[in-house]
Amino acid sequence: MNVKRKPSYLELILIFIPTIAIVYAGFWGAYQFVSPAPPRNISISAGNINGTYYSFAQKYRDELAVHGIDLNILKSKGSRENIQRLLDKEVEVALVQGGTAYADEKLVSLGSLYYEPISIFYKKGLNLSRLNHFAGLKISINVIGSGTHMLASQLFAINHVNSQNTQFRYLPPEESLAQLKSGELDAVFFVSSIYSSVVQELLHNKSFTLFNFERADAYNQVLPFLSKVKLHEGIIDFKNNIPKKPITLLAPTANLVVRDDLHKSLLILLLQAMEKNHGDNDLFSKPGFFPSEQLTAYPISDVAKRFLEVGPPFLMKYLPFWVATFIDRMVVLLLPFLLLFLPLFKILPPVYRWRIRSKVYKWYEELQDVDDQTHVESLSQTEYERLNQELERITSEVSRLHTPLSNADQLYNLLVHIDLIKKILKSKFNS
Repeated sequence: MNVKRKPSYLELILIFIPTIAIVYAGFWGAYQFVSPAPPRNISISAGNINGTYYSFAQKYRDELAVHGIDLNILKSKGSRENIQRLLDKEVEVALVQGGTAYADEKLVSLGSLYYEPISIFYKKGLNLSRLNHFAGLKISINVIGSGTHMLASQLFAINHVNSQNTQFRYLPPEESLAQLKSGELDAVFFVSSIYSSVVQELLHNKSFTLFNFERADAYNQVLPFLSKVKLHEGIIDFKNNIPKKPITLLAPTANLVVRDDLHKSLLILLLQAMEKNHGDNDLFSKPGFFPSEQLTAYPISDVAKRFLEVGPPFLMKYLPFWVATFIDRMVVLLLPFLLLFLPLFKILPPVYRWRIRSKVYKWYEELQDVDDQTHVESLSQTEYERLNQELERITSEVSRLHTPLSNADQLYNLLVHIDLIKKILKSKFNS
């Protein structure tokens, strides 16, 4: 008898092909829920090409470029145009001045970035202690559609200063500065970083005075998005003592606003760029205050809220951006692995053993049938030869079975039982 002690590869194939098909179907189904990879190109709407917004947008572009993301910067007239571009899906990201937001659910803020003080400069010698004193003057309040224009209009309207009693001009910052210096304007209204070039130039120019908001608390009560900040004596230039006395200013905050469908991984990159460029203190805030979930133009993003509380996700702390993003996207594929792959591979060995045993056991049925026919009072020569041939056939078939070593004992037992029935048959015939 030749018992072939090797695995039944056909049985392995019959078991593993359906298993692989089930696992593949599970992974394919789970993959439908895998989020797409982040885009490699996004756009940001900034502001005037010489303004602070544009300058920070360039810094964000440099940060994202390190990770293979191209940030396209679009210049604009200001916050209102930036917001409209977001709503029209022309851009994914925009810098927005506080107090200029539309009520729209599709936009979220990644946080406030820094205070943008309202700087109103006027000719030295004018006695202007309140905003209503500006009535009748020639004032530049920036281009129509800018956040500066919107805020200036609000503040002057509260003080009954309007286009009927005042000569408003709608000029960009550089042209406003030029006309103020040439005497064509009496005052200019800026909302910008204290470090902007036009503000710094006017702070150092002795021909002009920076307006002091004596009623800052009242304005803050009426317009809560405005914060009261203090420009301390000498803080701009200690040597020349600029400013020569403390000045109270009002300030909205600059915000980074995004569409609510922007990829989560890109939000993290933008937040990291924000933290790097706005985390230090400035003249009006303590270190670490910005970026902040306070004073935002729109509801804070859930991703931003978590980032500002606990920092970036674990994977992005220690792995390259694209590796971390890929792993994060593929986590959903663990579900079929846990629900299908592991249980199936626990079940497969018993199933395989059962399949092998069933191949052996099926011959016992035929052997039992032969054994039953031997239990008669007498056997004829013909019956004996028929039954003996049947046993030989069974022996031949069983000898060709392929079984692994772990199941060889069952095969040997079957062959022993066949020999036993042969002996019984022979004994019965000879008796």
